[in-house]
Amino acid sequence: MNSKDRWTKEEIGEVYHLPLLDLVYRAATVHRSFQKADQVQVCSLISIKTGGCPEDCKYCPQSARYQTHVTPSPLMQEEQIIALAKKAVLQGATRVCLGAAWRSVRDNAQFDQILSVIKRITGMGVEVCCTLGMLNGAQAEKLKQAGLYSYNHNLDTSPEYYPSIITTRTYEERLKTLDAVEKAGIGVCCGGIIGMGESVEDRIGLLAVLANRNPQPASVPINMLIPVAGTPLEGKEAVSIWDMLRIVATARITMPKTMVRLSAGRLGCSMEAQALCFLAGANSIFSGEKLLTCPNPEFDEDAEMLRLLGLKVLPAFSRDR
Repeated sequence: MNSKDRWTKEEIGEVYHLPLLDLVYRAATVHRSFQKADQVQVCSLISIKTGGCPEDCKYCPQSARYQTHVTPSPLMQEEQIIALAKKAVLQGATRVCLGAAWRSVRDNAQFDQILSVIKRITGMGVEVCCTLGMLNGAQAEKLKQAGLYSYNHNLDTSPEYYPSIITTRTYEERLKTLDAVEKAGIGVCCGGIIGMGESVEDRIGLLAVLANRNPQPASVPINMLIPVAGTPLEGKEAVSIWDMLRIVATARITMPKTMVRLSAGRLGCSMEAQALCFLAGANSIFSGEKLLTCPNPEFDEDAEMLRLLGLKVLPAFSRDR
């Protein structure tokens, strides 16, 4: 089975709208052709600088523009970050992600601290991913030299729906950051959120942008909106697991070599629903008490789920082997 270089929106739409069981079967077949279908990567996301962000992303409780439950806090001390990373690794994480609620990276002592943290966590034998906002080529090079394995910078939705969700940063700026990450030789982690009021065509449009990047992203997190009180999207209804299943399966078919990650919103999914997503090609989860500022399944709970499903934890750096 070969991967496809270019996907039109029409072709992706045809895949997305397949009868559901046919879609899952096709995705499962692709998954077994390109991935280790019996393995799932366990990731841990640490919010190293929380809240106070100047952006106006309508879904985000960390925006300084909204009154939410989030209390802004400064960048954690280096030893505190290292302690949390060690704990996550001991609990089974093979990828540690560091998130800072910044609009963009600045060349200062805080960035130097993050470079030091990346070196130390990489030394634990796990992958390190960061999401720090926009960055330029020189900053991406410094991150690469520090040992950063992956950089997350989500597109969130289609180019057409994006201005309805965010006005303080353009789609083009997001793509420019992805280009800088790619040029530095760091893995691109880029996905989106469903349930923000977007249409099915917007979901297909997001997948079209991702699938047609060259190379395709190493990692695509799929998030289900967690409506947070105080944000403009607080009244949105939860998306159906069937919607989640369709986008996971379509992502797997259109990006066969990519890690497809079940991200925000997983706490609201039953074990059966998650099993279907694994069958349809998802092969990564975020585990631990919180996903940035939102509740998330605990490590023990996830370990039991993987045991019941007969899934093993994917070792770090498996893509490089």
